[in-house]
Amino acid sequence: MSKRTLSTFLCLLVSSITIATAVSAESPKPAGVKGEMLMFIGDAENKLNQLAEAIPEGKYTWRPGEGVRSPAEVFMHVAAANFGIPSFWGVKPPEGFNFQTYEKSLTRKADIQKALEASFVHVKNALMAASDADLEKPAEFFGTKTTVRGGYLLVLSHVHEHLGQSIAYARTNGVVPPWTAKDNEREAAEMKKNNPK
Repeated sequence: MSKRTLSTFLCLLVSSITIATAVSAESPKPAGVKGEMLMFIGDAENKLNQLAEAIPEGKYTWRPGEGVRSPAEVFMHVAAANFGIPSFWGVKPPEGFNFQTYEKSLTRKADIQKALEASFVHVKNALMAASDADLEKPAEFFGTKTTVRGGYLLVLSHVHEHLGQSIAYARTNGVVPPWTAKDNEREAAEMKKNNPK
């Protein structure tokens, strides 16, 4: 393994540990699958919030093609799902929330960021409050019969799906994801330290 490959691997490892530590330090997590879901939802939350901040407001309306969601709409789509999906098993969304229209209800960057942050607080609090017995209860949404646990797994996969989309949007618009930029800076500093010439 070359020094560069080893250095890159170590940077990625440190970054992963840092993210996991930051997510777990946020608040005590329950053991088992609920704690693991909360950890990975928190990881997507952290990165989506960073991207929502890093993407300039002027690029919030950019679209990769006609009829495709803009960055603003992607962030609002995530927020809508975080508020709306748990409502299928009785978790009350915010007053006035409308699943069908929420995605296009806000257009200013600051408002969208607040909505995105609030939606993650909402879904994580709902998951934290669910007992093991609650997670086993049947749930049905979008024509799928599953359990409440299955619903939260949908939320988990959904936030990561749109995290990937948002990373692609950011890079297409010349924005390096902030956590990657930090890794690159750390790697460059390490290489400079090891090769002072």
